[in-house]
Amino acid sequence: MANHKSAKKRIRANAAKRLRNRYQAKTTRTLIKTVRSSTDKAEAQTLFNKVASLLDKLAKKNVIHRNKAANQKSKLAKSISKIGTETKKTATKKASAKKA
Repeated sequence: MANHKSAKKRIRANAAKRLRNRYQAKTTRTLIKTVRSSTDKAEAQTLFNKVASLLDKLAKKNVIHRNKAANQKSKLAKSISKIGTETKKTATKKASAKKA
């Protein structure tokens, strides 16, 4: 256990920061999951803007590494771009299956 007054204060401050960082990281992970599960492209795009902003803030504060933030934003952007194409492909497959 810490003996100095400043060390005790540092322990308290670190505990508070840890809780805040965990809350922000968990919130971001939850939003990422909602973006990935979204089927509407416009809704996913607006959510992506929020998530990208949160990821940038977390990277700026060193809660997560900046490369991790960049990788997550890139993967989310790719998944959002696929949303419109996947629905078209499945619709054409269903239409061709009905004709046959």
